Order: sequence, then C-alpha cells, then structure tokens
Amino acid sequence: MRQSGAVPRTGRRPVGPARTLCLTLIAGGLVTFSSPASASSPQANRCDPADAAAVISWNATAAAAIGTDAGLPAPNMGVGMAYVQTAVYNAVVGITREHDLYKWNVRGPRSASVDAAVAAAAHDVLTHYFPVAATRVDSAYSTALAAIPDGPHKTAGVAYGALSAAHLVGQRAGDGWLAPVTFDRAPTLGVWRPTPAAFAPYLVPWLGVMKPFLMTSHDQFRPGPPPPPSSARYALDLLEIQAVGSATSTSRTAAQTTIARFFAGNLNVQLQGAFRDHLNRYCSNASDAAQYLVVGGTAAADGAIAAWDAKLYYGNWRPITAIQLADTDGNRRTEADPGWTPLIPTPSHPDYLSGHCAVIGAVTQALEELTGTDRLDLTLPASVPGTTDRHYDDGATLRAEGIGARIWSGIHSRTADEVGNRTGQRLASWTSSRYFH
Repeated sequence: MRQSGAVPRTGRRPVGPARTLCLTLIAGGLVTFSSPASASSPQANRCDPADAAAVISWNATAAAAIGTDAGLPAPNMGVGMAYVQTAVYNAVVGITREHDLYKWNVRGPRSASVDAAVAAAAHDVLTHYFPVAATRVDSAYSTALAAIPDGPHKTAGVAYGALSAAHLVGQRAGDGWLAPVTFDRAPTLGVWRPTPAAFAPYLVPWLGVMKPFLMTSHDQFRPGPPPPPSSARYALDLLEIQAVGSATSTSRTAAQTTIARFFAGNLNVQLQGAFRDHLNRYCSNASDAAQYLVVGGTAAADGAIAAWDAKLYYGNWRPITAIQLADTDGNRRTEADPGWTPLIPTPSHPDYLSGHCAVIGAVTQALEELTGTDRLDLTLPASVPGTTDRHYDDGATLRAEGIGARIWSGIHSRTADEVGNRTGQRLASWTSSRYFH
C-alpha cells in the first residue's frame, strides 16, 4: 500500500552561532557540497522501515509534549500538531524533493541528513509554542542528534530543519493562536451558556476566527443555521438524545455505551496514535510518512477551526440546557426534565456544529483522498480507563461511530454531528486537490 488549558506563546529560542551560519548559507544558496550515496538521506526508490523512524518518533514526542506536558484539549492540540507536522514535512521534502513543499519555496541540499532536519524542525517548533515541554523535547533532540554521525550532512540537515521551523513560525505569526476572543451573547432562548457540573467558560473561542492551514478562511465551509427551537427537527433531535444520551438511559445499548465512553477522551491523542501505528505497519520512506502525518494533522486542525467558526457564529445551547429548559422553548413536542444529565460531562462550548465529528470527517476524507481508498486500516488507542483500542477498516465506519458516540454520550444533537461530519468531509475534499501532492 502506498503511503503517500493553553500555554502562553513565548519568543523562539536563540539559535547558536554554528546553526546561524548554516541557515545563512542555505538561505543564500551557497551550500553545494555533495557526498557518496551511502552518506545521503534515504530515497524513495526503496523501502526501509528505518527511513521513516525519525518522522514517526517526533510525532510521538510532539503528541506527548502537547497533549501531556502542555495538557491541551483536543481542538487546540490539533493546531499544535499541525504546526509541528507542517514544519517537519517541509524539512523532509525540501531535501528529498519527493512531494511539493507547503507554502514555501526554499529547498535544502540533497545530501543533508533528513533525520537531522526532522529533529531540528520539530524541536524548534515545539520549544517555541510549548516551552513547558522543553525538558522532554530537548532530551529527544539530544538523543536524536547523538545517533547521527557528525559531519557536513548532519550540520546541513540541522540548519535546514531550523530554517523550516523558522519559516513556519513566521508564516503563522498573528494567526489567532490564543487571541483575546470572547463569547458575549446573552443566555436567551437557544443560546449557549456554561453547563453543569463545572459551569466552565467557553473553551478556546479564538479557534473560531483562527487562520486555517488549508482553507481560505475560517468561515469558508460554514453551514447554514441549526434547526430553530420551534421546529420539528429540533424536537426530534432533543427527544432522541434525551432518551439515549442520559446518564441513566435504559434505551442505550451496552455497545453504544462502550463507543460513547471510548470517544470521551482526547480525540487528537487517539488520531496521532492511530497514524503512527499505521505507518509502523506499512513500510514508508520519510517523505511519505511526513506526507501522511501532515495530511492527517492539517485536516484535523482545519476541521476544528471550521467547527469552532460555526460554534462562535451560531452559539446555540447544548442538549443538557435545552432539555432542562424545554418548557421555555415554545415547542409542544419537547418535554422539560430539570434533573436530566448526560452520560459524560458536557464540554464547554456550543452544540452546533460538532467539532469531534468535523475532525473525524476531515481526517478520514483527507486520508481517503491521499491513499486513493476508503480502506484506512486505523487502530485508535484507548485513552479512557475501562476502554480498549478500536480498529476501523474504513472511514465510513469511523465516521458513523463518531456521530453516534456524541449522541449516546448525551452531549451533541444528531444534526450537530451529521452537519459537522459533512463539513469536515467537504473541506478535506476541497483541500486534497490543492495541497501535499
């Protein structure tokens, strides 16, 4: 099979004199040394599992740095992973020339060490955006460089990887990361407000106006509005989730409960783990592994941005609020239950549209477009105690379970899930013909 709680942003660490010199030389096009094939980076005309090892290893380091050390929730973790994977992708293909660069036109010397470039690119992006993870990242960087023989190829790889990271950071400057955006709408009929039990404030509202990675704007794929509270569709959604999404539901099956609990954790932790598992089972070179990870990573980030755009724009209330206040909605089909609670705690942002389903829709569609098949062969690792890994042969099954999970969890309406899924698929179909060929 061809493999084709946010941390404040701080200034980038200064680059040492040796790396500064190499950056200058590469940027000026003066690095012209060559080397025998045995010292060059692995190329695409053969497949050795070691070729992609650095790319895969740094994805694991990045996921741990962002998801564990920085402790970011799924939506902004997706953005963080996209930062890393775009810089790593450019660092690799700028040397190998096997795929198009991402929004850049500076290539490195063909003889530069790809592994060194990957390490430098990932290290510099992570330490710029997530300094809280510096201990983990610096340790991984030292280990990675120690395994690469010293010499001009290593030096050039480090310099080009650092240049890729610096380009990414400069390109994303002012992109809306951690921008002071607030949700100020009064909690009137149908409008979101903090939900029990935590009554936490709106999570990362800035994501709704963030500069995307692939889309032309955050609102490019904004769908039409959700059903109004007076509508029959609204009532059907509410009655369904009231029955099957309750913490004490007797109509939800054991299998549905298992799926709902499985997806209660950090989706981006699960997706990144699935990507690495897939690449480890299918032999890839560095270029194709980097391409696979950047396609999945940027799709997840833009899926979240598209979802948060709709959340911020429409700002409609969550099922728990709608059910508890159903006697105020003017809809004769609904019935209030002031004590109703969902199976899992409701996240602190609006219902429409589902970010979870938008991300799954975007990622699965993007990988289908990349590989030319719906046979994705992804195993998502369990991240919630009491659950086990789940395997998905195809994207359709993963999308269907993602939609169902949020309904059975009691936290999203069917409309929010289905529209989210379609929005993610639409953006992935549009972007796949324009990036990462």
